Amino acid sequence: MAQVVADRRDVDFVLHEQLQVEKLCQYEAFSDFNKKTIDLIVSEARNLAIKELFPLLKEGDEEGCTFNNGVVKVPACFHKAYALFREGGWIAMSDDPEWGGQGMPATVALAANNYFNGSNYPFMLHNILAHGAGKLVEKFGTDKQRELFLKKMYSGEWGGSMLLTEPEAGSDVGALTTKAVKNEDGTYSITGNKIFISSGDTDLVPNIIHPVLARIEGAPAGTAGISLFLVPKIWVNDDGSFGEPNDIICTGIEEKMGIHGSPTCSMALGSKGFCRGTLLGEENKGMRAMFVMMNEARLHVGMQGFSCASASYLNALNYARERVQGKSLEATDREAPGVPIIQHPDIRRILLTMKSFSEAMRSLLFYTGLMEDMVKLSTTPEDKARYQGIIDVLIPVAKGYVTDRAFEMCSLGVQVFGGYGFTKEYPQEQLLRDCKITQIYEGTNGIQAMDLLGRKLGLNKGDALKNLLDEVQKTIEVAREIESLKGFSRSLEMQSAQLKQVALYLTEKLRSGEILNAFANAQPFLDVTGDTLMAWMLLWRAVVATAQLDAKPKKKDLPFYEGQLKSAQFFINSVLPHSLGKMSAIMAGDTSVTDISEEAFGGK
Repeated sequence: MAQVVADRRDVDFVLHEQLQVEKLCQYEAFSDFNKKTIDLIVSEARNLAIKELFPLLKEGDEEGCTFNNGVVKVPACFHKAYALFREGGWIAMSDDPEWGGQGMPATVALAANNYFNGSNYPFMLHNILAHGAGKLVEKFGTDKQRELFLKKMYSGEWGGSMLLTEPEAGSDVGALTTKAVKNEDGTYSITGNKIFISSGDTDLVPNIIHPVLARIEGAPAGTAGISLFLVPKIWVNDDGSFGEPNDIICTGIEEKMGIHGSPTCSMALGSKGFCRGTLLGEENKGMRAMFVMMNEARLHVGMQGFSCASASYLNALNYARERVQGKSLEATDREAPGVPIIQHPDIRRILLTMKSFSEAMRSLLFYTGLMEDMVKLSTTPEDKARYQGIIDVLIPVAKGYVTDRAFEMCSLGVQVFGGYGFTKEYPQEQLLRDCKITQIYEGTNGIQAMDLLGRKLGLNKGDALKNLLDEVQKTIEVAREIESLKGFSRSLEMQSAQLKQVALYLTEKLRSGEILNAFANAQPFLDVTGDTLMAWMLLWRAVVATAQLDAKPKKKDLPFYEGQLKSAQFFINSVLPHSLGKMSAIMAGDTSVTDISEEAFGGK
């Protein structure tokens, strides 16, 4: 059962052998942790995931959420699991102990979240936004707001959400119409409607604290005039006691393709009387604050997508080892027995594709967590800016590229099962359905691509991307000195050099005013950036595995390390050539996307 949630051997490899996370424990901020405590945290997360969360995945999907007379109920089986999750303090793993957090490295928290999301990510949606909303209170709230809300949100006693999207605005947040009017007591009356709100209402908790984007009367148009407010489901008095129910209500929940255990709500504010909230942060600075939550949420969405892909791979792997069908292609005897399908070349190609992507995605996501830890530990503004710049470049890749590839991997996972994969008898079809939303919410992947091209490419005068690619080069230089990895290092160096040329080409397009043609290539640019970083992670893994093989590891570890070399070999030899072709296509400068008239698309 354990190995259909996440591969513990691979989790340990990334934490301890690739990233060497225990080095963080030398710093005072993480001095309470060591390898033993890190392993214990991962083991406890694994146990909770396997024993409590995973058995509820199918049940929660089939029962789903209900909406009756304004009341939202989640699957009944989630209540016990939520209580256990709260008791373990898993919601605020990396946060300040002063506010109820555990203060652990973000890298370790991501490893725990790998298990939680791999076992039941619809359940996890109830926790992720509650934490993100709490982080907004911690960073931008007044002392009073932190005192009233923070510990209860970080402990999971109260929930949280993010009220951003509106029916007419969608991803164009600057077009929102939700209005805030200041009251004499300093609170604000809020009116408007929001849609697609994950956990906008739930019966798991007695109160939900909603960060809400709204425009104060008279504020500038667009994103420059957006403010952020805290709007509790039930008003909280200054002494922490409950006041009256606030006029923020769920008017319905969506019937969705997947994540049936998570309610996606339509919310009305101020429609029946008096909805009030308090300003969070400064007036007209709401979007700046909200990006703190959105970046955290985007990393977690990447983890959600990856966890679906990883689980799908492990299911497919186990099935392929057991499912006997067809003779070996090398068999000459008509009476030869059937063989497990893992012996068929096409199935092996699919599984190796899934394996290499899953391993690279895990490394990339955990590495992003390591960069967050380094920001926390840095003592100079220069170091903090360097690490933060790397994170900023990685976020659209971790959310956009990872979830795009994750959905493809889930589709391949169905393919391995054949017709059975299309049935509800096996989990593959649910993983595929649940994974799809990760490409859409927290900013569609097209928006992630635009973010990478339009904002991150030139971030810090281009230093953010340059610093990341410098880290890639460091691995290339180490691999170049290893005879068996020289060819791989040359291929990745060629890929990295070409990526720099593409980045320069697109930058020039943007500067010359060819904005539409540049953004027509935003998604391909995200793809090739992601391909480069996947190859980097796999080459890095191969460097570590080669050193371990040279040290003559225990016999039981030999297949794992040999598998790392094969993942790198397959990806660099089979995927990167396609990526180079994509880069050539970008630089060819085709303008058909922008030239074609709307009428020429047909359909009339």
